[in-house]
Amino acid sequence: MLHVLVHMGNHNGSMTSETIATMLDANPVVIRRTMSGLRDSGYVRSEKGHGGGWTLVRPLDELTLLDIYRAVGEPSVFAIGPAYDMPGCVIEQAVNATLKGVFEDAERLLLERFASVTLADIAKGFPAEFQR
Repeated sequence: MLHVLVHMGNHNGSMTSETIATMLDANPVVIRRTMSGLRDSGYVRSEKGHGGGWTLVRPLDELTLLDIYRAVGEPSVFAIGPAYDMPGCVIEQAVNATLKGVFEDAERLLLERFASVTLADIAKGFPAEFQR
């Protein structure tokens, strides 16, 4: 979604859910669902009808990674985590207890860092010809 938002920040006009879905190789329904969280947070707006679509409401330099993370429902930021295959196993319980604290610390640090990175920071890394 960050990819799309940066494109939107460098695009004149709106982008349809179908266009965004093509960019992400996703279903337009999934895009509308995700974009609705961004709309509810005040980061994008939608226009219905011919010529409608999604547009950014705020400039990229006012949108942080933390803003977007929260707007899309705070998905898990880690691919690995506690296991619950054998809840009676004391080793699994010990691993889970340790991982819980480690992941809580790591997530806090990551979210702090997210708050300091704007989408404009990401867009600065693109060559000028890709910003059109």
